[in-house]
Amino acid sequence: MSFSLLRRRKFLSLCTYPISPQTFYTNPALISKTQQNPCPQNPLTQNPLRVLQFYALFSTQASKFHEYEMPSVTWGVVQGKKEKLVNRVIICDYLKGLGIIPDELESLELPSTVEVMKERVEFLQRMGLTIDDINEYPLMLGCSVRKNIIPVLGYLEKIGISRSKLGEFVKSYPQVLHASVVVELQPVIKFLRGLDVDKLDIGYVLQKYPELLGFKLEGTMSTSVAYLVSIGVSPRDIGPMVTQYPYFLGMRVGTMIKPLVDYLVSLGLPKKIVARMLEKRPYVLGYDLQETVKPNVDCLISFGIRREELASIVAQYPQILGLPLKAKLSSQQYFFNLKLKIDPERFARVIEKMPQIVSLNQNVIMKPVQFLLERAIPSEDVATMVIKCPQLLALRVPLMKNSYYFFKSEMGRPLKELVEFPEYFTYSLESRIKPRYEMLKSKGIRSSLNWFLNCSDKRFEERLEGDYIESESLGPSFCMGGKLELPGCEILSDEEDKFDDDEDEVLFRRTVSL
Repeated sequence: MSFSLLRRRKFLSLCTYPISPQTFYTNPALISKTQQNPCPQNPLTQNPLRVLQFYALFSTQASKFHEYEMPSVTWGVVQGKKEKLVNRVIICDYLKGLGIIPDELESLELPSTVEVMKERVEFLQRMGLTIDDINEYPLMLGCSVRKNIIPVLGYLEKIGISRSKLGEFVKSYPQVLHASVVVELQPVIKFLRGLDVDKLDIGYVLQKYPELLGFKLEGTMSTSVAYLVSIGVSPRDIGPMVTQYPYFLGMRVGTMIKPLVDYLVSLGLPKKIVARMLEKRPYVLGYDLQETVKPNVDCLISFGIRREELASIVAQYPQILGLPLKAKLSSQQYFFNLKLKIDPERFARVIEKMPQIVSLNQNVIMKPVQFLLERAIPSEDVATMVIKCPQLLALRVPLMKNSYYFFKSEMGRPLKELVEFPEYFTYSLESRIKPRYEMLKSKGIRSSLNWFLNCSDKRFEERLEGDYIESESLGPSFCMGGKLELPGCEILSDEEDKFDDDEDEVLFRRTVSL
């Protein structure tokens, strides 16, 4: 140990009274000592001026982290095998005293002195990591504060992860401390920007899925994006998809993404519909096909849902594939039977028209039902209205009141018409019901609610200009082929009956947004 102290004093004297390179290399005493030590020398220790310059270079980076103190320069001291072994034992004893298990550090090169290790531990603790966090991944103690940790933290802060959240980020993905900023981190960020992920969202995306920083660009990330684009997902929508659900970048196409897409297509969903659905709700890709999706589809069929309606249900409410569906359906079926007098068979028809019912709170359901019952509508008729138009159960009662009072006071129509056309409550009173009723009234036309409400503005104007009242037709229906076919299309003009590709795309989007 005295020999080590002597060498350290000589090193400090060199730093205090620097020797010119010529004197250093021509001094026989120094040359002989160099030849006596066969260990390779660190170029920084050959010229002490370079040690000071190196320290000054990194001290500018340390100024960005005012609450962090830079470690000493003791890592540059050359040690013999015996000294390394002794210091390794001292460092392990120090770590054990803190409660850190150093078993995984056996094959790792540790710092030259216990002081450097102490500085690493204290640095990590100042970031918010606990001893338990370090024990979860003790290899982080092999990262140099100067050469690894501070450059990585500085870059993470630069791309949008706030300093207060850096500790949590390192806890969730400590392997990032080993990464090279230039070789590993920057290419991943460039890849995300190339996918049209907004610059301000990069930090948010990485906090949700920090493992992205460890992926190879030519691997899973590229193939998953390429496959989604191949089935019809717009490249412009990939960026928003990554922001919303970045985990699909880590999914293998052959084992996770493609089997799910193929299964949805087998249910009757066109690939265009699947693509639009994934653009808006990419988290569907995270549903496990064998454990969740297929059992939920089987559950729907067991509750009386017709197989040909499965595609329409999934298109309207994709989340139904990932819910604990059996429990929810059982609860709602019992509730509908008990409170609304709707038997299981008719309950299945309700789910086919509005699958969101499975997640609707029962207190919310009862409010519009109670409103209708208080208007002297028999419970059997209320059940009929709900089966015809399940959307009634999701309406706000104040809006229903306004529409009902206009129906009774201004229109003066019998309640029977509401029972026959409960969709009346789903239309806007100010923008559709009132204006159209006033136009009918001014022309002296009396028609059913369905005739003047269930059509577009253009069709309504054509009806007003016509010499006769055409027969009523049902609303649009979802076809398994991927189009919306309008019943009664014989009354449409030839031009309206010819849909080009752009119009098909609009229909697809409307179907998904139901």
